Amino acid sequence: MQMILAIAAGGAIGAVLRHLSNGAALHLLGPDFPYGTIGVNILGSFLMGLLIATFAHIWQPDQTVKAFLIVGLLGAFTTFSTFSLDVITLYERGALLAAATYIGVSVILSIAGLFAGLMLVRQLSS
Repeated sequence: MQMILAIAAGGAIGAVLRHLSNGAALHLLGPDFPYGTIGVNILGSFLMGLLIATFAHIWQPDQTVKAFLIVGLLGAFTTFSTFSLDVITLYERGALLAAATYIGVSVILSIAGLFAGLMLVRQLSS
């Protein structure tokens, strides 16, 4: 139960930080491009790299702290950071085809899934 609470707490903080970041970007840079989303994706991926390397080489906190930071905080701040970690893990294992497939399938099918959901609701509501 402690692990679940740690993830939930990190997730709450990450979601609020993403919302505030997106709002600030919209206010400062306008609505013409998703600056907030790209910003949190890049920052979240950078922070994921920092944390993973720190956990491997400098600091080995318990699993609850790792879950709070990685799954909760960064997971809610941006799921792109986890996607990026998965790609790098496959790459470092030498599974280049799997990494490329994961990238292509994730991007294409995620966009297709969103589009399908939009179309389904539009069809059902018209």
